Amino acid sequence: MNQHILSVLVENKSGVLARVSGLFSRRGFNIESLAVGTCETPDMSRITIVVDGDDTHIEQVKKQLNKLIDVIKITDITENEHVERELSLIKVHADPGIQRSEIMQVAGIFRANIIDVSQKALVLEITGDSEKILAIKDLLEPYGIIELVRTGRVALQRG
Repeated sequence: MNQHILSVLVENKSGVLARVSGLFSRRGFNIESLAVGTCETPDMSRITIVVDGDDTHIEQVKKQLNKLIDVIKITDITENEHVERELSLIKVHADPGIQRSEIMQVAGIFRANIIDVSQKALVLEITGDSEKILAIKDLLEPYGIIELVRTGRVALQRG
């Protein structure tokens, strides 16, 4: 099984995301990552779907997606040169003192932003590829991650 990144351009209408995700569900595909938002044209949205599957099954899903009336264009950008990013917010336990300064050093190494400070916690914002997000998460786990949220990948073809 290979991981595929599908960029699906759809009409910006209610229920479209449910129909698209329902199609994956009915075919037995687990969506690894899903990100959706309006794009360069206000009446359209771009859905970035990361899914595991062999090429034959992904081709079948693409054909089924093309049958949905609200789907305008599907591109499997996995094989093409592309850029991808993901945003994560991580709330980590941070007592004032040495522990807090160590966490701030980790944030600096990964170019993460500290966006909230409280008596016992810091909230870090980090953007990058999935490996970068996992790397900083691994380094912060010994301090005690209180909450973590990830947006899912967004990706565009180069050029």
